[in-house]
Amino acid sequence: MTEQKQELKGYVHSLESFGSVDGPGVRYVIFLTGCAMRCQFCHNPDTWNMRAGTLYTAEELLKQALRYRTYWGNEGGITVSGGEPLLQIDFLIELFKKAKEQGVHTTLDTSGNPFTREEPFFGKVQELMKYTDLVMLDIKEIEEDRHQLLTGHTNANILEMARYLDEIGKPVWIRHVLVPDRSDFDEDLEKLHAFIETLGNVEKVEVLPYHTLGAYKWKELGMEYPLEGIDPPTMERVDHAKKILHAK
Repeated sequence: MTEQKQELKGYVHSLESFGSVDGPGVRYVIFLTGCAMRCQFCHNPDTWNMRAGTLYTAEELLKQALRYRTYWGNEGGITVSGGEPLLQIDFLIELFKKAKEQGVHTTLDTSGNPFTREEPFFGKVQELMKYTDLVMLDIKEIEEDRHQLLTGHTNANILEMARYLDEIGKPVWIRHVLVPDRSDFDEDLEKLHAFIETLGNVEKVEVLPYHTLGAYKWKELGMEYPLEGIDPPTMERVDHAKKILHAK
C-alpha cells in the first residue's frame, strides 16, 4: 500500500468576511499567523507566533470564502494578510492555485521580509506569483537605519522584492505606515517616492496613519509598548505625506 500524502494545512489567526481596505472591492481577508518582523507600531503582536493559530486546509478556507462571493462584484476576491503570509508560502501557493481555478481574484498583503532570490524560496515565490493578481507591499521605512530601529530588520531584501515584482510586471500597491519620529521625515518620504518612481508596476500608493488601537494587546501579552507617548500623526502630516508620495 502506498502511504497517503498528508494534506497541507496553514495556521490562521482570524478571518474577515467583508474587508474593504485590503485590496480592490469587497474582500474575504485571511490573516495568517507568524511574523519575524517586530514593528514597533504593530497592532497585531498576537499574530507573531507561527503556531498560535487555527489549522485549515486550503480547501476548507476557500469553501468558507466562496460563501461570500456574491458580495465581491467584479473587483473583489480573497486577500491573504498576516502576520506575514510568505512564511507559509507552500500553503499560500496551494490556496491561491485553488482560488484561481475558481476564477477568484487573489491579493497578497506582505511586508516582504522573508524575500530572497536564493533557492528554494525564490522558486516558490515564482510559483506563487503565477496565481497572484495583486501584491500589496508594505515599505515601512526607506532608510536602512531607521527601518532597523522601527522593525528590527533590514529593508534591503524588501526593496529587492519590489524590484523583482517590477521585473515580472506584477501589479503592486505600496503601503507606508506614517509614524511620528519613526517614519515621518520629509527627506525619507522624498527618497521613498524616488524609489517608487523607478518601478513601472505600482498602481497605487497608500499612506496609513499610525494608530494606538493595538497598544492594549502588547500589555495583554506582557510586553512593553515601544511607542508609548507617541501620538498618531496629525491630518496635516498625513496629507503632506500623501502629497510627497503621490498617494491616494
